Amino acid sequence: MTTSTRVTVDPFGSDIPAESARLRLLGAVVPVELPGGIPAWAPTGYDTLKSLILDPRVSKDPRQHWALWPEIGEHPAWGWILGWVGVINMLSTYGPDHTRLRKLVAPSFTARRTEAMRPRVEAITAELLDSLPASAAGDAVDLRADYAHPLPMRMICELFGVPEELVDVTVTLVAAIMDTSNPSPEHGAFVQQQIGTVIPALIAYKSEHPGDDITTELLRVRDEDGDRLSDEELLYTLLLVIGAGFETTVNLIGNAVVALLQHPRQLAAVRGGEIGWDAVIDEVLRVQPSIASLPLRYAVSDITISGVTIPAGDAIVSTFAAAGLDPVHYGPTAAEFDAGRAADDHLAFGIGVHRCIGAPLARMEAITALPALFDRYPSLALAVDPAELKQVPSFIAFGWQEIPVRLGQ
Repeated sequence: MTTSTRVTVDPFGSDIPAESARLRLLGAVVPVELPGGIPAWAPTGYDTLKSLILDPRVSKDPRQHWALWPEIGEHPAWGWILGWVGVINMLSTYGPDHTRLRKLVAPSFTARRTEAMRPRVEAITAELLDSLPASAAGDAVDLRADYAHPLPMRMICELFGVPEELVDVTVTLVAAIMDTSNPSPEHGAFVQQQIGTVIPALIAYKSEHPGDDITTELLRVRDEDGDRLSDEELLYTLLLVIGAGFETTVNLIGNAVVALLQHPRQLAAVRGGEIGWDAVIDEVLRVQPSIASLPLRYAVSDITISGVTIPAGDAIVSTFAAAGLDPVHYGPTAAEFDAGRAADDHLAFGIGVHRCIGAPLARMEAITALPALFDRYPSLALAVDPAELKQVPSFIAFGWQEIPVRLGQ
């Protein structure tokens, strides 16, 4: 296949597993076209993706290493990508800049700090479980809106000191960044306008109302040592860590609930102690990683892998969903959910220097929320046919727009 026959990626992410399988048939690394016509390369297997992520010739910095970066303003339909690459934070930097920015945030997400948050996670979980019956319209509850979403959202807002009046607009902003279904100039402009409004409002609020939170700590770093954190880096670091800190965990919890409800025997084995909750979480992250495909990485020099040469300056998509479903790595049943599978080598949290710093918190929230939910409502059941569930409008995020359930007795 030549780059002139690029495969168009579904901007709605309507059937990510099927799309991953189709791309895999075309080769180990496939030229694709992202929403708006952005050219990139998509690895289709576990080993290929892992090798590229760990390759020092692969960068995350578009300003240094994306050949098309100078042209981005000439393509109005590319505006949606700016929320991912048109920022300066640890997700979009390379080398010393990445190390510097990561070191500023990483101490807030150590295993010890995460464990200290457990009582608060448990308290919010219990509160949300108590309120579920009151949320029912008839006998159905949207578990995403009323449970999977508010738990991580409230935790991350508390961690960063987000005031109540900014919570809804923050949620709207993150959803807009994740939405790749409308690569229009208007959508891109809306995202940029919101980034330039919502996060500065948080910074202004915390400047006037400092507290025991991560935003206040980052403000102190900026004010005392601007060489370590500039105004621009502060804004985009907050955008990244707040957004990634709750939206991905929403999908992890929601995907786990749906998977277990579709596999009652496995659910029974988990509730009976035959399978651990950690194994459930790993299998969910393998089969339905919260981030299916992450834009973008860039070839610093020509890279030949699996018989394909990715030219220097070309963009690469981190295809976590395709890697998790790779039958070469996970065997002929790779497409099936099997909580008893040893899948703790999944790449859903990334690997190497860019591994997700919030992974311990996401895992702790899920491992609190899931058993508590099924213990409280052991007769929980989907209120619709699984085929009726709708994927969020994104090729990046992997999750459900709504999860209607019946609580049972």
